[in-house]
Amino acid sequence: MYHPKGIIPAMATPFRQDGSLNLEELGNQVERFIKSGVHAIFTLGTNGEFYALSFDEKVQVMETVIEKTAGRIPVWVGTGCVTTEETIRLSKRAEQAGATALSVITPYFGQVSQKAMVGHYKAVAKAVSLPILMYNIPARTGNSISRETVAELAQVENIIGIKDSSGNFDNTLQYLEATDRKFAVIAGNDSLILSTLMAGGVGAIAGTGNIFPERLVEMYNAWESGDIAKATALQDSIRPIRDCLKLGNPNSVIKRAANLIGYPVGPARAPFDGDYTAWDPVLMKTLREHYPELLK
Repeated sequence: MYHPKGIIPAMATPFRQDGSLNLEELGNQVERFIKSGVHAIFTLGTNGEFYALSFDEKVQVMETVIEKTAGRIPVWVGTGCVTTEETIRLSKRAEQAGATALSVITPYFGQVSQKAMVGHYKAVAKAVSLPILMYNIPARTGNSISRETVAELAQVENIIGIKDSSGNFDNTLQYLEATDRKFAVIAGNDSLILSTLMAGGVGAIAGTGNIFPERLVEMYNAWESGDIAKATALQDSIRPIRDCLKLGNPNSVIKRAANLIGYPVGPARAPFDGDYTAWDPVLMKTLREHYPELLK
């Protein structure tokens, strides 16, 4: 069974100015990430605006990423939907398309009990043979996966890990304590990548990978080689851009930053495109002062 590790960028989904998919640029981003040395690619996550895409558009995106990657590195596909039925349907399409593994966000909008959460994930795991990574991001979904639920679901053969985007490091530690090292705990908050690695996690699915994937790979490599001082310095170096995420919808800010440094991934889909003129000066100042090498 595939075991994830390392830096996995949470790919933005490129759009044209009219809001349509830009599959050509999506392919360009695949090449960019592979050249940067990342360990896998994750498409259709929060930074990929999965919530703003139709079912058919999600299929187009996953098929393009898988085709362009051509087996060079693993491809994770986000297939979590509001209902179990639709999650299974999209997960089966990802399996047919040749995905390496699935990332399944918790159901969202409606409140879900832990018992229902277990039933949901077990049903998805039974429907496909691919490895499944659970995705915990309660600030966006309104639902959190408890330590006890993680411990129970870790016993399902093809549920191999969890991405914790709660931003609560104690929660990440509880997931680590509740499972053995065969179960992959992955950082979903970019400020906690090194902390998660040092505590026993295996890597990160990182939104800032859309801005500087090489920097994150360098941090991981420094940690893996035992150079904690270098890894710490690199972890600290992403703080300025992380501080900019409060300017607007965080993944919209990430996407705007990618555009400003020369990667034409386009706007976020309305209404999440926002009024960039209000905070563009702050974002550009941050890029100039802290990451001048990125500006082209």
